[in-house]
Amino acid sequence: MTQLDDLPIRDDLRGKSAYGAPQQRVPVALNVNENTHPIPEDVAHDIVARVAAAVIGLNRYPDREFTELREALAGYLGHGLSAEQIWAANGSNEVLQQILQAFGGPGRSLLGFGPTYSMYRILADGTGTRWIEATRDEDYELGPETALAAIREHDPDVVFLCSPNNPTGTPLSIETITAVADAARGIVVVDEAYAEFAEPGTPSALTLLPGRPRLIVSRTMSKAFAFAGARVGYLAADPAVTDALRLVRLPYHLSAITQAAALGALAHAPEMLATVGEIRLQRERIGVELARLGYRPYRSGSNFVLFGGVDDPQALFRALLERGVLIRDIGLPGTMRVSAGTEAETTAFLEALAAIGGA
Repeated sequence: MTQLDDLPIRDDLRGKSAYGAPQQRVPVALNVNENTHPIPEDVAHDIVARVAAAVIGLNRYPDREFTELREALAGYLGHGLSAEQIWAANGSNEVLQQILQAFGGPGRSLLGFGPTYSMYRILADGTGTRWIEATRDEDYELGPETALAAIREHDPDVVFLCSPNNPTGTPLSIETITAVADAARGIVVVDEAYAEFAEPGTPSALTLLPGRPRLIVSRTMSKAFAFAGARVGYLAADPAVTDALRLVRLPYHLSAITQAAALGALAHAPEMLATVGEIRLQRERIGVELARLGYRPYRSGSNFVLFGGVDDPQALFRALLERGVLIRDIGLPGTMRVSAGTEAETTAFLEALAAIGGA
């Protein structure tokens, strides 16, 4: 059988690993930070009706500019944003890839602060962008001084800030984001995939966009909107940024079905986001119970909790899996990560963990 290395693959991709997480059918899957609450039935019926209407016209290409969707996303985000400042693609990963296609590439660099979302490096590799991983402060925090020191040392063409950070859940202060946005000479991307799960009143990087044409704020509908299967990501930025992305996007990259489904979800945004408060409650409950069991939960502003104090992550992974609960070993020594699911799913996880024994 032909092996990957037998093919004339690019030299800089040899030995690389693809992104992936274990996919197994289990009663309680809490390993990939999904919103595990189902879409409300009335909303689902409206989305189905919109998709059905779009199917009738599938003999024609979709709106290349996805104008209605951009208007709806601008309305959802608020902050005085216009449709001209919005861009969307098939998941926020494609949004980030297009940013690197336009502003990264051979001879250019991307700075991130590890540990962080593993796709950043994969996207850098795929676009021929040099990946630079700077270190964080203690407990995975990132203060302005540490971030600015990395900017001065590496002078990157693009900076990715994950706010809150994945896989650690660590919130990122608006002070750190402001400092980086004002100091970096290149593009600064604030990945707010989990922004809706932040504590109420937490300022978004969207507030920093006026007067900063090189600042980009990326979002997704996969998490808070419980829309992971639809693959809809988007960004807000200066209109010049969206013009740049038009140079690298594939023709008609957002299908008519995707646009219709996203518009249906946005039309019911309050209902779609009704579970966010409950997820926050379960996140806090997980943190309290993990500490009671002798583990160390880290500060989280997302829909998951990273916890330390795990002697053997793979052993714990297998023990929980045997009890029908799937969580994530992210490769950080002595840690595991668990998504905040429904109350019943959270209970199942905590009861299984207690049965196995505390840290």
